[in-house]
Amino acid sequence: MKQCMSMPSPLGDILLRAEDDALTGVYFVGQKYFPAADALAANGESRVLHQAREQLEEYFAGERFQFALPLRMPGSAFQRDVWEQLVQIPYGETASYGGIAQRLGLPLSASRAVGAANGRNPISIVVPCHRVISSAGDLTGYAGGLHRKKALLKLERPMSKAPQQLELPAFG
Repeated sequence: MKQCMSMPSPLGDILLRAEDDALTGVYFVGQKYFPAADALAANGESRVLHQAREQLEEYFAGERFQFALPLRMPGSAFQRDVWEQLVQIPYGETASYGGIAQRLGLPLSASRAVGAANGRNPISIVVPCHRVISSAGDLTGYAGGLHRKKALLKLERPMSKAPQQLELPAFG
């Protein structure tokens, strides 16, 4: 059974989506690749949605550095391989598209395909696609908008610089 819940965040409203007992989506409302209305169910009260909301609130408060949620991410084998690499990037660190391609045993030229799969990640923040940057260190592409990617990376500054407050304008 598919269920959805929305929650406020310092970066704008977030839609959480679950199916059965697994989280299947974390989307900034209105972001690129936001699910079509017919893919969304009525609000729900599932345990996993409440856990996701609680853990995201802790993350935005600077109190959570990794997530412990059951996930279900349908996609191609290549997309799932890329998404598995994303969860390996530690909090406060970044990786490049080319670096992920190389870790997958692909040539550096596959970095565009990695970027495309990264952009289709349905569970943003929890599966940290925002931690992927260009090999030159530039912020490139983020379905939720580059302003959010920059803010998420700022929140995750290296732990040696913690504690920090997230100082962002509200987006609505």
